[in-house]
Amino acid sequence: MIIFESFGGLLRVVVMAITAYVALIGALRIAGKRSLSKLNAFDLVVTVALGSTLATVLLSSDIAVAEGVLAFAMLLALQWAVAKLSLAWRPFKRAVRSEPRLLCRDGEILGAALEAERLTRDEVVAAIRNQGIGRLDEVAGFVLETDGSLSVIRKGERPPDLLP
Repeated sequence: MIIFESFGGLLRVVVMAITAYVALIGALRIAGKRSLSKLNAFDLVVTVALGSTLATVLLSSDIAVAEGVLAFAMLLALQWAVAKLSLAWRPFKRAVRSEPRLLCRDGEILGAALEAERLTRDEVVAAIRNQGIGRLDEVAGFVLETDGSLSVIRKGERPPDLLP
């Protein structure tokens, strides 16, 4: 078991951490707020991939800073391209983005929707309870959002156009 190899190795990690961190912050500032938004599965993948790339750049002596910076830039550029194409071309949007799914309407759990989304009734009921709602008849709508999060809308809170 190696606990310590050399001061050179430690110094390399310090220099790489500072350099890669500054590069990542710069890339994120250029790419904009959307880069870490987690609005959909692709956004989440990019966020995780950026963290993984940062860790690899810091700890692997086989990866140069320039390669890591290029990897950051490529991930963010690909995310930007997916977002732009999704806005410009409907078939592409349907291919890469999910739609929100109504799982419960007016207190009635929609079994076919649960099955299609591979959720159980117990999971839905638990998520509703987590919102402080103790009875299904208090729920106007329960939605599985495009990012995988769950939204509960209490009766009396929703304008009619908010539910899919």
